[in-house]
Amino acid sequence: MRVNIWLKRLLPPAVIIPLLAIFWNWDWFIPLIDAEASASLGHKVTIQHLHVALGRTATIAATSITIANPSGFPTDEAQLASIDRMLVNVDVMESIEHRTLSLTSVEVDHPVVNIRQLPDGTSNYPASPTSGSSTHRPPKFGDIIINNGSASIVMPRLNTDFTLAIQTRPAPPGDKLFTGGEILVDAEGTYDNAPITGQFIGGDLLSLRASSAPYPVYLSLQNGATQVSLTGTIDAPEALTGMHLRLSVSGQNMADLYQLTGMPIPATPPFSLTGDLNYAQDTFRFENFTGQVGASDLEGAITEAHGPQRLMVTADLTSNRVNLSDLAGFLGGTPGETTTPGQTAAARKKIEEANASPNLLPDTKFNLSEINAADVDLRYHAAHIVNRNTPFDNLTVHLTIDNGHITADPLNFAVGTGAIASNFDLTPVDGVLHTRANIVFKDLPLSRLMATTHTAAGDGTIRGSASLTGTGNSVAQILGGGNGHAALFMRHGVYASTHMLDIGDLHVNDAIRSALGVPVKTNIQCMVSDFALTDGLVQTKTFLLATPKANILGTGTINLATEKINLALRTEATHFSVGSLSTPINVGGTLKTPSIRPAALPLAESLGQEVQLGMMFPPLAILPTIRLGLGDKNACADTITALEENDPHNPK
Repeated sequence: MRVNIWLKRLLPPAVIIPLLAIFWNWDWFIPLIDAEASASLGHKVTIQHLHVALGRTATIAATSITIANPSGFPTDEAQLASIDRMLVNVDVMESIEHRTLSLTSVEVDHPVVNIRQLPDGTSNYPASPTSGSSTHRPPKFGDIIINNGSASIVMPRLNTDFTLAIQTRPAPPGDKLFTGGEILVDAEGTYDNAPITGQFIGGDLLSLRASSAPYPVYLSLQNGATQVSLTGTIDAPEALTGMHLRLSVSGQNMADLYQLTGMPIPATPPFSLTGDLNYAQDTFRFENFTGQVGASDLEGAITEAHGPQRLMVTADLTSNRVNLSDLAGFLGGTPGETTTPGQTAAARKKIEEANASPNLLPDTKFNLSEINAADVDLRYHAAHIVNRNTPFDNLTVHLTIDNGHITADPLNFAVGTGAIASNFDLTPVDGVLHTRANIVFKDLPLSRLMATTHTAAGDGTIRGSASLTGTGNSVAQILGGGNGHAALFMRHGVYASTHMLDIGDLHVNDAIRSALGVPVKTNIQCMVSDFALTDGLVQTKTFLLATPKANILGTGTINLATEKINLALRTEATHFSVGSLSTPINVGGTLKTPSIRPAALPLAESLGQEVQLGMMFPPLAILPTIRLGLGDKNACADTITALEENDPHNPK
């Protein structure tokens, strides 16, 4: 009887256990695992086969794993991810003891990730885990091995289509940066419509979760003509609390960095910069960098932080020597010269086309959407300006952008012992910039101004001031419809020409100078120029150059919309002189190629050099307006007095 009872108790397990051993299939657990994984990732996860080898260290093998795209994503698109095989070793005892899944190793064979963004901006990668999944403690990882991994990224809105090859490998012998193994990622394809190639090397994946030791990284990347390399360490990569990297970046145009940095940078000539890239407290800092932009050197620091609505960029930059052509991009012009180091054939052709253009004023429109992408606080000082044909010695500017509102205050040039001090305000209204500008000319030495002509010398100082209002999204639009007033004055100067033109052994220039009342060396009692700017048309209100023997008077217009010049100069002797002629001089052509010709004598080209003092400042009318300051009574006293009464910059 007792034997029968024991047989009844033992027979079912004796039968069931062998049956289970024969027919057991771990695939029975796949639905449970799929559901848990799907909840954790926020994407539907499917496993085709599952096998488990039990022991103190359990080995779990899953094959043909797929991670689906979000619901509603086009079915003809590749799934978000797939894995041929995943092999996981679990320390069972440690997992039970610490109530945390302890994975001693994870090996993944041929993982494939497909990141897709549709033309309308919908993407397959953002997904949120279902509620409750976050209550689980994250697993503890050991070695992570990736074999023959790849990723494909397609984003039409960014004009981006590139692939990544991903592999882990042991650290090379003697490697001091990647001592615990490496993850290697190679990139190839297009980014922002430009070819991209690159290589990333990081420390072993286990150290990504370790906060105690910095994570080593190396990156070499080329996107179009832009090259980036960095090496160093990242603190706590999982939380990204900090980084300490050495960065080198070079390329044909700093404007190309917009897609990489989010910073609005005007067009530049070829550049190369190297410095320290650090990150802390949600702020990137590119510090202690030095390098070249075109023919100019550049050094300083740039910080980038996320503000409430947009990026906040702060920069403190200096140049020891700067070529002003390298800064032309700030005005919408073509930066650099054909001789600028590093220019490509395409860049030189673009510069040649700009040089061949009949227009002087840049007509390239400012990109307001890029400008509005960041708030900017930039300070820049150029200690020495090297351009041979400009009178400027150095440059100081403080540029700010606040919600698309641009100010440059100050924007100052030193000219010998004098200065041109200005401020500009560009306010966007309904997508159009409304511009206001004020300029003050402080004791500009005539000797410094005339030295740039290489044909004459002078002595004395010039003063004045200027203002401008205009609307438009390019320099040409703003000036072509601008309004304002411009004037300059000088008192007690000396003008001496050093250029002689001989025709048939005749000193023609001496004769013309005498006819104009401007001999080889002339004392100047005063110079007064006063221009009004109305709807882009500069009109001469007053132009007077007084010498002891004659007064040179000027009238006419400059059309800033068409850039056409129509000016005339004539001489009136201050007393009767035998042989004295009244020879009008016509100034025509354009701002870029003016022509200066005597009305009665066919001596066109050289005569402009003989009256260059009188023509020196009309081009400044394209900047804004100039108001006068005063001095002692002289031949211009009445004119200066009248202008002085309306000069807001002259103390009463």
